[in-house]
Amino acid sequence: MSARKAAEPSPESIARFNRKRLAAEDGARALLDVEKQATDIRKNMARLRELRETKEAADAVLSASLPTRAPTKRRSKPAR
Repeated sequence: MSARKAAEPSPESIARFNRKRLAAEDGARALLDVEKQATDIRKNMARLRELRETKEAADAVLSASLPTRAPTKRRSKPAR
């Protein structure tokens, strides 16, 4: 066992370093993709919420402007 490190790294250590570097890059890229998808989903949800609230408000105005129907009386069963 020598206390000094070799001047040149071994091929195994170079390969290990490259695998770690590629894994770190892939992980960072995956996190960016997940964040982008989450942002897109939140934007879509906000758009759909706005559409729903607009439709509900229009429906409320429409139902308020329509005349209300008088409740019909229930007929009793004929006596036998």
